[in-house]
Amino acid sequence: MTHPKVELGPAAQYRHDHPRVRNVNKEAKLSMTFGQRVADRVATSVGSWPFIIIQSVMLCIWMGLNVYLAIMEHAHPGFLRAWDPYPFILLNLVLSFQAAYTGPVVMMSQNRASEKDRLMAESDYEVNRKSEEEIEVIMKHLAHQDKLLLDAIARIESMHQTPESAPIAARIDELLKRMEQNDQTLLALLAKMA
Repeated sequence: MTHPKVELGPAAQYRHDHPRVRNVNKEAKLSMTFGQRVADRVATSVGSWPFIIIQSVMLCIWMGLNVYLAIMEHAHPGFLRAWDPYPFILLNLVLSFQAAYTGPVVMMSQNRASEKDRLMAESDYEVNRKSEEEIEVIMKHLAHQDKLLLDAIARIESMHQTPESAPIAARIDELLKRMEQNDQTLLALLAKMA
C-alpha cells in the first residue's frame, strides 16, 4: 500500500526573517546629543512646580526688597539705594532674557519628543504588520491541517474494515483522540494566559 505524499503546510514554508523588534526609547536615549540632554533637563525643570514656586518666591523677594529699600531711602536719605525701584525694569529685563532662552530650549525638547513619538508609532506599525502576516500564516496552516485531517478521516472511512486494517484504524482513532486532547490542553493553557 503506497501512501500519498504529504504537502507541507504554510507554517513550514514561512521564514521568520525580519529584523528583531526595536526598543525605540533605548535607541533615542543612546543617540541623544549633549545639547538634547540639556534641553530635556531644562524643559523638565522649567515645566515643574518646584521651578514655579522658587521663581515666584524669588520675584516676591526681589520686588519686596526693592520696594523696602526705595521707601527707606525716601524716609532716610543716604540709606542703601534700591537697585531696581518700581516699575522693576531690571526684573523685567531678567525675565525677558529668561523667556528668550527657555522658550526655544523647551521647543527643542518638544521637537525631539515628537520625533521620538513618530519613531515609536512607526515601530508599532512595523510590529503590527509583522504580527498580522504571521497570524495569517498560522491561520492558513491551521486550515491546511484541517484539510489533511479531513482527508485522512475520509480515507479511513472509505476503507473496508478487513481483519488486517482494524488494528490500524483503531490506532489512527487513538491518535486522533490524543490530538484532540492535546488541542484541548493547549486551548486551556491559552485561556489561562489570557
